[in-house]
Amino acid sequence: MQNFYRDTWAEINLDHIEANVQSLKKQLPPNTEIMAVVKANAYGHGDLEVANAALKAGATRLAVAFLDEALALRKKGVTVPILVMGAVRPSDVTIAAENHISLTAYSKEWLKQAGKYLLHHEVSLHMKLDTGMGRLGIREEEELVESLSFIDTHACFQLEGVFTHFATADEKDTAYFKGQYDRFLTMLKHFEHKGVLIHCANSATSLRFPNDVFNAVRYGISMYGLPPSLDIVDEIPFKLKEAFSLHSSIVHIKKVKKGEKISYGATYTASEDEWIGTVPIGYADGWIRRLSGSDVLVDGERVPIVGRICMDQMMIKLKEEKPLGTKVTLIGSQKDQTISVNEVAKRLETINYEVPCMISWRVPRMFLKNGSIMEVRNSLL
Repeated sequence: MQNFYRDTWAEINLDHIEANVQSLKKQLPPNTEIMAVVKANAYGHGDLEVANAALKAGATRLAVAFLDEALALRKKGVTVPILVMGAVRPSDVTIAAENHISLTAYSKEWLKQAGKYLLHHEVSLHMKLDTGMGRLGIREEEELVESLSFIDTHACFQLEGVFTHFATADEKDTAYFKGQYDRFLTMLKHFEHKGVLIHCANSATSLRFPNDVFNAVRYGISMYGLPPSLDIVDEIPFKLKEAFSLHSSIVHIKKVKKGEKISYGATYTASEDEWIGTVPIGYADGWIRRLSGSDVLVDGERVPIVGRICMDQMMIKLKEEKPLGTKVTLIGSQKDQTISVNEVAKRLETINYEVPCMISWRVPRMFLKNGSIMEVRNSLL
């Protein structure tokens, strides 16, 4: 290992990122652009490295949530088009314009306020339509018509795209999804002959309805090898390759007597003489206390976390004494055993999106390419 000095790390398989992009590209209509969604530091995987892998595999654009994320990519040398999908303060639009970053126009009022700051700049816009998500976006056709007129009469704005977001595209029941899609079609009539990028498809829509995606898709969770939901796994047309794994090591081992207690609150009592290993990962790393009692992998076998997970460490019960430095896998595979992101999410009663996002950047990321370490990113050094 290199560039970090602790025995915990995450591995990001960039070959899997590329494969997931290439697989989607094959099922989309020709000339459909893929916008790789790398917000939240690429869902906890690493924004620059994932962006480069996705672009190499055929993506042509990137999408993020906030202006800061787009600027971070620009500072790291990324030159392809980037869309900020979230709200940007009108007073910051010149910064976006200077860095050739596209912004989301989500109301007539935002356009009016943003226009006041664009005295000597032009900024590219993607208009967001709220077809039923209830988040950002123009909901009424009257406001849409007025907003388009405002853009047409103000040279500081360049309309580049239009989009919406589906609330239930990852659910079996498609009634609400179809209602949103039909509403989007109705509103799209105002964009005829404008020659803009039209994107409504997130991962779920891209995978399930590839012929209804217009000329661009936004590829998010499934680019990382994770299904948008477990409800539609059987509808995914190719095998997703999970890119994120999480590992640590045994740094201390001891044999405790029957009846002895482990960790805060003394909630765990040894039922017999037991081998207990200490592993240097805890809730400050994102391996939260609610995961106490779940399994990890050691030498290809499942072993339980015992006692409460601490801020920086946790303890595991071993069947036998293990050498110091023995690898512990929290997410990933050893021999014929696998602990997936979905398994961890189920344990936490949440969605798989949340799991890699919650692993803090105190945990170094090791980027793998062709089976070898390509790069290590340690945010602390």
